[in-house]
Amino acid sequence: MTEYQRRTVVGAAAVTELADRIGGSVFVPGDEGYEAAVAGFNLRSRQRPRMVVAAGGAADVQTAVAFAAAHDLPVGVLATGHQPFPDEEDFLLVTTGAMRTVDIDIERGVARVGAGARWSDVVGPAQEEGLAPLNGSSPDVGVVGFTLGGGLSPFLGRSHGWAADHVVAIEVVTPDGVPRRVSAEAEPDLFWALRGGRSNFGVVTALEIGLFPVTSFYGGGIYFPAEDVEAVLRAFPEVVRAAPDAFTCSVALLNFPPVPQVPEPLRGRFLAHVRVTHLGTDEDAEKLIAPFRAIGSGILDTIARHPYGSYALVHTDPAEPFPYEEQGALLAELPAAAVDSLVESAQIAAWGLVTVLELRHLGGALSARPAAAAPVAARDAVFNVWGATVGPPEVVEAGTAMLGGLVERLRPWSTGLTYTNFAGRDDRAENVFTDADLARLRRLKRRYDPRNLFRVNNHTIAPE
Repeated sequence: MTEYQRRTVVGAAAVTELADRIGGSVFVPGDEGYEAAVAGFNLRSRQRPRMVVAAGGAADVQTAVAFAAAHDLPVGVLATGHQPFPDEEDFLLVTTGAMRTVDIDIERGVARVGAGARWSDVVGPAQEEGLAPLNGSSPDVGVVGFTLGGGLSPFLGRSHGWAADHVVAIEVVTPDGVPRRVSAEAEPDLFWALRGGRSNFGVVTALEIGLFPVTSFYGGGIYFPAEDVEAVLRAFPEVVRAAPDAFTCSVALLNFPPVPQVPEPLRGRFLAHVRVTHLGTDEDAEKLIAPFRAIGSGILDTIARHPYGSYALVHTDPAEPFPYEEQGALLAELPAAAVDSLVESAQIAAWGLVTVLELRHLGGALSARPAAAAPVAARDAVFNVWGATVGPPEVVEAGTAMLGGLVERLRPWSTGLTYTNFAGRDDRAENVFTDADLARLRRLKRRYDPRNLFRVNNHTIAPE
């Protein structure tokens, strides 16, 4: 028995009893395996739970939730750990990373994915059947967290909408320890709440998500040097102004570190990265991006016809964990004054403390409100601004302050809300949900989790 077990309220006997009932693993501080179990992608999140249940399956999740409820322990959930995690110690952490099962139902056009599945686990099997999910830009991001945070796909989003709206069913263990399968027909209120409220209402053990007949895209990226950044930002509104829903574009201002992992042409430079995906013809895509082509050839150009399985080359998101903080804002419009502000922000970002500042086009099907639409507050926005700063604590703190100033400059054109999956550590439920959606979520929280057992997340929804 460790010193931690001796001094905690939940003693060694209870921990041992729990471990005996778990098919996966149980860790407490000091155990070999504890540090690896609590580590997420964002190394700035240093969660220190009282105990960890590394679930091997849905039965383990049910056992863990029942144990937490019996001992009045709050519950947190970790799959890949891309989102910021609150600084809390007195809770039970359920990790779902081992639950990476994927089953493709060709006839229904649906994938059933386990709670720990990443997009790399889903896209390959779906493509073997000529189908594609509403995935994000990174193969390493967890499907459940991405989807239940709204799910903004830079490939299929503008043509098909939010991933949360295409969830067919959710398997979840609610705070009472009961496993449920919810859908638009079975417990529709809980189904609605989970598609936005995420781990505020239970531990999701599996999702059924819609798939679409897509096998390739025309796109990639163009890296422009610092001297072309202003021209790129001013061309962006022209490119997206009349773009069809099949076309998605974003511009990221990037400060690349001088490290060997970065390709030599980009290493140690401040650049503008134009990201493009198009589900139409190559010729139509080239007509749309002509204003970017007119700027110059760029330093590196990967725009071409690609198999859908090569989606990661568009944004080239990092694969290794690192310490970072992020902030975002949703814009209702992008007038000339807003572009001027972005140009000024780019000049500030070039100082190097802000690692990435991205402007992404929304609209299209992302603005639609289907029947029983998920609580995604970004439907009223036309653009999303997101930034992050990476590095040691002193750099992150300085960069975060600078990034906050850049986001604040765009407030005159903001909707006042932030997209859930791009929210920062200080954002709360009030920042990512509309007033009406948050009021309904709080009513449902009182019904399904009146003790507020599921409160260890950075967008806690308190019971009404």
